[in-house]
Amino acid sequence: MNYILFDGPSRNALLPFTFTRPVADILIGILTIRQKWEAYLGSTTTTLTEEYLLDKFPMVEMEQNVMINASFLPNASLVELIQNLKSNQAIFKGDEVIAFFTNEEQEEVDFDTYEIVEFSGDCLTVQNTWDIFSKNDAALRADFELVTQDRKSQPIPKTVNTIAPENIFIEEGAKLEFVTLNASTGPIYIGKNAEIMEGAVIRGPFALCEGAGVKMAAKIYGATTVGPFSKIGGEVNNSVLFGYSNKGHDGFLGNSVLGEWCNIGADSNNSNLKNNYEEVKLWSYETEGFAKTGLQFCGLIMGDHSKCAINTMFNTGTVVGVSANIFGSGFPRNFVPSFSWGGAAGFTTYTTNKAFATAKLVMSRRNLEFDEKEQAILEQVFEQTKKWRKE
Repeated sequence: MNYILFDGPSRNALLPFTFTRPVADILIGILTIRQKWEAYLGSTTTTLTEEYLLDKFPMVEMEQNVMINASFLPNASLVELIQNLKSNQAIFKGDEVIAFFTNEEQEEVDFDTYEIVEFSGDCLTVQNTWDIFSKNDAALRADFELVTQDRKSQPIPKTVNTIAPENIFIEEGAKLEFVTLNASTGPIYIGKNAEIMEGAVIRGPFALCEGAGVKMAAKIYGATTVGPFSKIGGEVNNSVLFGYSNKGHDGFLGNSVLGEWCNIGADSNNSNLKNNYEEVKLWSYETEGFAKTGLQFCGLIMGDHSKCAINTMFNTGTVVGVSANIFGSGFPRNFVPSFSWGGAAGFTTYTTNKAFATAKLVMSRRNLEFDEKEQAILEQVFEQTKKWRKE
């Protein structure tokens, strides 16, 4: 069967991360949503997403296809239902479609003509940006079971101080000496060729993905995920970093999500709790206003390629778009549009020629190319986000 992951109605609520990727390629837990589905299905997947993303994330359509809403995370009971789908059947949970069987020649899908299969079980969903960190605990525990099932961990080095070592899994090539790992509060996963430097103290649940690093004497609380080839240091609590992002120095990052290719300057901090302890509101790209999150703790949401200088301060519930560059004293406003350059004193437009030159340098340091596909995506984001910048 050919499986296609589609963005679904949550795509706009997951901006700025979905400016530059399909919903399926959001990281939560140890794996991206796509990697989870492929592991459960035993099959590769493609994507139905925004047209400007299709060169990088193409869709492969066959005579018979099962379309899956990527904002739903897989589990055994849901996957069993999906694998047993027949032509003209659709799986719903309440009013939301999870998956449906379609034929290539179908131009429109009318669910009134479908046989509806109701999914009554529980499953995780990612429908808002803050779900990525607030549901990371549950996602990380589920992924740990999936990734480590019937596998044996590399031995824990003798210098490592552990609590509940049975909940620790170390992949081949990982390096760690003279660190403390407390897995009594949740599992700890250390990916292939990852490194934890001396003196770091980590409390699970925690995932350090392939090639990622934890700096010396870092203090890390769960539920935190450090994506592939990312680095963290200082104090980090309940945060998710996508691939190739760095928060390598002292300073606090809490209840936050950083996209790819982000960099947090030394001694930068974010607030994750309002002084009056009220519910945090976040900028919504859908309503172009601030939306309730239902959360008391909510920190920084930062899109791909955005960066901040040393000693930057972010207020509670700050949303930074794609390819913004933030610097200067004081708190910048709690919505920073994509391609903004400046800080609390004001912003100008971060022109694409300058932004692209930086992106090329940053990616070349990791032996990756900022190619025409990447540039075309960011050019689209620049155009789509013009209305929020003061030109």
